[in-house]
Amino acid sequence: MLRVADLEMDLIRRTVSRGGRRIELQPREFRLLEYLLRHAEQVVTRTMLLEAVWDFHFDPQTNVVETHVSRVRAKIDRGFGAELIQTVRGAGYVIRAPG
Repeated sequence: MLRVADLEMDLIRRTVSRGGRRIELQPREFRLLEYLLRHAEQVVTRTMLLEAVWDFHFDPQTNVVETHVSRVRAKIDRGFGAELIQTVRGAGYVIRAPG
């Protein structure tokens, strides 16, 4: 089980919930969120995500990371008071509990 604030990921059941409400993710979105949760409180670069989630060992000059982060962010943050996934300008992304 991975957890940040009220967001929970059950790795065995492959489920995600926030505040007790189930969140449906596509397989790639699940892998992206899992990587962020495993590195909670750490800034994760675009390159790190490309290598870990897409198995790209080069930068293909695509916005695939940004697109998927945006989708996951919408699913886990919409309807909740605090945003968990934050953009760190010029560096990457971080998932952390608010406050």
